[in-house]
Amino acid sequence: MRAVITVIGKDKVGIIAGISSILADCGVNILDISQTIMQDIFTMVMLVDISKSCVNFHLLSGKLDEKGVELGVSVRIQHEDIFNSMHRI
Repeated sequence: MRAVITVIGKDKVGIIAGISSILADCGVNILDISQTIMQDIFTMVMLVDISKSCVNFHLLSGKLDEKGVELGVSVRIQHEDIFNSMHRI
């Protein structure tokens, strides 16, 4: 089972480390990652494998939300199939 994580906010040190440490602690594998900085706005999209996660999806989402608040960024996670359905042309 895979999920898409998006992170957007003002650039600062530690965003990637903060998000990836939550994922590692929960047993989530990062399959692909793309990040860029547009002027001072940080954007990142991750494709992750949640099939071996040691926490349920709701708890993982909550942990990512908490870390986003701590870092001052918006963090969203969606199951891959829902993400694809929402962005189908």
